[in-house]
Formats: sequence, C-alpha cells, structure tokens
Amino acid sequence: MGMNPVKNRFRYLVVFLGLACLTSILSNYIIINFTFICMKDDPTGIEMSDNGTTYNRYDYSVAEKSAIVWAVAVGTILGTGPINYSYVRYGARIPFFIAGIVSAFATILTPFGAYLGLPYLLALRFAQGLAYSADFAAIGIVCVRWAPLAQTGLFISILTSFSPAATVMTNAASGWLCKSSYGWQSAFYVHGAAGFLIFAAWIYFYNDDPQFSAKVSAKELTTIQKDKTQAHIERDSFVPYWEICKNRVILTVWINSFFEMTTLILLLTYSPIYFRKVLDFSVVETGMLISLSAVAHMPAKLISGWLSDRQFLSERIRMWFFNTSSVGLAGIMCVTLAYIPVTWKYTSVVMFSIVYTLMGTNCGGFYKCGTFAARQYAHFVLAMIQFMKCIALFAAPATVAIFVSDESSHSQWGHVYILNGSLMFIANILFFPIATDQPQPFTFVTRKSVEEEKKKNQLA
Repeated sequence: MGMNPVKNRFRYLVVFLGLACLTSILSNYIIINFTFICMKDDPTGIEMSDNGTTYNRYDYSVAEKSAIVWAVAVGTILGTGPINYSYVRYGARIPFFIAGIVSAFATILTPFGAYLGLPYLLALRFAQGLAYSADFAAIGIVCVRWAPLAQTGLFISILTSFSPAATVMTNAASGWLCKSSYGWQSAFYVHGAAGFLIFAAWIYFYNDDPQFSAKVSAKELTTIQKDKTQAHIERDSFVPYWEICKNRVILTVWINSFFEMTTLILLLTYSPIYFRKVLDFSVVETGMLISLSAVAHMPAKLISGWLSDRQFLSERIRMWFFNTSSVGLAGIMCVTLAYIPVTWKYTSVVMFSIVYTLMGTNCGGFYKCGTFAARQYAHFVLAMIQFMKCIALFAAPATVAIFVSDESSHSQWGHVYILNGSLMFIANILFFPIATDQPQPFTFVTRKSVEEEKKKNQLA
C-alpha cells in the first residue's frame, strides 16, 4: 500500500480542501460589499413613499450599510466561544460542516431577505457571522492535527490565504454577475450552491485524527507526527485558558494581529467605496482593480510561508523579518496612502497593492510565533486572532465613522489611513524583544499534570 501517492500526500488534500471551505464561508459574507454598488440601481426595488417620492428599497444609507457589516461581526463574536468549545470537544469535522451549510443557506436566502426588508437581511447576516466564527479555529485545528512541525509556516500560509482568495474570486465574479442579465441576486445563488458542494467534500474526506484515517499511509503519518510531543498528538479537550491569556508572548502576538487585521479589514471593506468615490473609477474598473490589487497578497503569503520554513538564519530572526514586513512596513505604507494626491489615481492603486502584498507575509511573523509558542494549544491562539478580526469589524467602521462624513473626501480618508498605519508600526516594535519559537510554560500544563498537582496538594 505504501505506493499509493494520495495516501503518502494526504495532508495536502486536507489543507487545500480546508482552504476551499474557509474561502466559501468568507465569500458568502463579503458578496454584499460589492453588490451594494449594483443593488441601488435595481429597477425592481423602486418603491413609492407616503409623500409621493420614489426610493429604492435596495439603496442603503451609510448607517444601514454599517449595520449590515456589523451584523456579521455580532454573529462572529457570539459564535466564537461556543464554536471554539465544540471544536475542542468534538474536533473540526462536524462543527465546521454545520457552519458551512448554515452559511450556504443564509447566502441563498439573502436576496429574499433583502426584498423583505432590513431586519430580515440583518438576521441572515447574523447567521453568516455565526458560520464565519467557525473559520479561524478550523485553521488552528487543521494545523495542529495535520501539519508536520517543519511545515507549519506553509500550512498556515495556505489556510490563511482564504481572505485574499475570497476577495479576488468574489469581487470578480460578483462584478460580472451583477452586470449580467441574471442580476445581482445570481451572485448569492452561485456562491451558495458552491458552498454545498465544497462542504459535502469536507465531510467525506476530513478526519480529525490522521492516525485513525484509512486514507493516510504509515509513511505519511510518520511525517505528520515527527518531533511532536505526545500531548500534541493526542487530542485532549483540556486547554489552560488563563495561563495562555496572561502569557506575554501570546499577548504580543494578539496585539500585532489586532492592528494588522483592523487595517486589512478597513482596506478590504472600504476600497470599493474609495476607488469609486475618491479615485473616480467606474464600477467594472473598481471590481477589476480591487481584485488585481489583492492578487499579489496570495503569492506573497505562500512564498513567505514556504520561506519561513527554510532553515536559513534562526527561527527568531525569520519571525522578526516577516513581522516587520507584514506589520511595521505595511503600516508605514498605509500612512503614505494619505499623502498621495487624488489625481495620481493609479499610484494609489499600486500603494494599495503594496500594503496588501506586505500584509500577506504575516504567516511567517505573528502567526508562526503564536503557533510555535502555543504548540498543541495553537488552535485557541489562532481562534483568538479570529476574535481580533471580529473586534476589527467594529473598530474599522468606527474609525471611518469618526473621520469620514463625506465618502468622496480624500483628506478625511487620509486621517483613517494615518491612524491605522501608525498603530501597526508601534505594535511591530513591541514584537522584537518578546517574539520566540520556544514552547511556552503553559504547553507543559496538561490535564494529567493538573490532576497530579491536585493529588500532590491533597497529600501535602
């Protein structure tokens, strides 16, 4: 049986299937960021108000759009705890499958919800948020269970490229479907249908324990488990939460991820509006340029993930290097966005691309530091990075709400870029003295060690 190439490389099937699932859930919730542009022109949405003026039921105000973005964030925040617990308890196979199906259903129902009115749409967005909260702990579990330690950077880089993958595919597809004869509704139906197919494959192929999977060869299992401790290999539902939360290495990882995520979400969410209103590109140009500006993020992620696993320089110096490019340097570039004149519109597009590309190198920085420091508890550390993303979903629109009253004002957007970029730069400076690749003391705290400690205290 040792000759079966699939069984000897099954971890790659798992990681790419994981990527497809993560992308599907994120795509489902970001479609609307793009279809906003087309929905307001939908002739079927024109209604007559009581005083005789016409309005379009699909033309949302800035406040309503914020609510539509925030509904997902609320769902994600409320979902993170319970879903994390279900992962620790049951593994990722079933909980992630349920999340994927919920997301696909909510997506297919979105056009109907939008037709019925804002409260119905917000309820569906909330359901998508609940499903989305399953994304990050899933990355952690797939890495902890299936990634060989020597390929940690590569696995994190593949799995975390779900954000750019979703952005590129969804913006391009939605831009095209929006303008087609099928209308903006078709973007939701196509994405929803794809979600059902992808998650059917997940439930069929995925197993939380490589050692019990009939699809994995003995050789492959040895590769996956090399250098892992027994505590790392055995799945235990014990997690020393408090010990992890007060660890300074982990706190530094979380601070860096928070400021980086906030800026990334800010750019991804508001770039369609910025390109359209400030830089004055057409709808189709906006769709294409945003997809293009985010394209380089993905190769940057994969290359930096692969590079960060190569044994040149020490692990710690590699972490410093990748964290500086993805948080420090990206922060400086974000500040420069504020100083590029409006008339240099293509220069702005290039600068957006540079910021996205630099941010793509984060898997060799704080992600890897968190995974190495937390070892078998890495899924919790990565799930909390997801939680940072939820808070970022509030923080990013909040900075826009504070500074931007006129969406076409270059200087108002400039304040937002300066604030976010500066915070990233500061977070990166904190990373230098604290980053490490060594397992932290809490990794030696297991259920067994806690019980032994209790026994010792009782005897004493």
